[in-house]
Amino acid sequence: MGGLIPLKDASRKPRRYPIVTTTIILINSAVFLLEIIGGATFVENWCLVPADIVAGHHLITILSAMFLHAGWLHIIGNMIFLWAFGPAIEDSMGPKRYLIFYLSSGVIASLLQVAATPQSTVPNLGASGAIAGVMGAFLVTYPGDRIRTLVLFGIFVTITFIPAALLIGLWFIIQLFNGVGAVANVQGGGVAYVAHVGGFIFGAAAARPFQRLLRGRERGT
Repeated sequence: MGGLIPLKDASRKPRRYPIVTTTIILINSAVFLLEIIGGATFVENWCLVPADIVAGHHLITILSAMFLHAGWLHIIGNMIFLWAFGPAIEDSMGPKRYLIFYLSSGVIASLLQVAATPQSTVPNLGASGAIAGVMGAFLVTYPGDRIRTLVLFGIFVTITFIPAALLIGLWFIIQLFNGVGAVANVQGGGVAYVAHVGGFIFGAAAARPFQRLLRGRERGT
């Protein structure tokens, strides 16, 4: 078993503290605590079920599901990825636009997952779609940045620096490949790869417009 875990952008330091990224992480942590306290009933009430959305039921779960997680590894992994890429994108967009961008990425990712598997009754939850949007934005904004990365390969563990274009590009290819298989097995459990791909593509496409809005405001236009 192996993996690449991004830890930090080693090429730049944000001009301001990433308050929105930090707040999102704290909210996800608080909701996960509520999951532990509330158990399966809490999760069932707030997770997204594609078939329910298609039927027009529980529409609030399009938003609420992106703050739920399936377990400790799920939330820890997601929050590590968000902390690795979020601060730089928050800095490039500004806090308010970044928050809108993050939530939009999550909503678009969820809707695309519903569109791909409309009859599925498998619960969907997690911040991965929104974080994929952040990663898409990072790829088009800072492709040459060096990402401090934890490399796991069997018993071999090390930390190295990998270009963002290579690290994120490899991640996206894996999501795309797995997404094709996932659509063919709509009732299977596992990862919502279509949401990852959709969030990523939205993030890559929307990054520049959100950043131009900030630059225009800074010029007083």
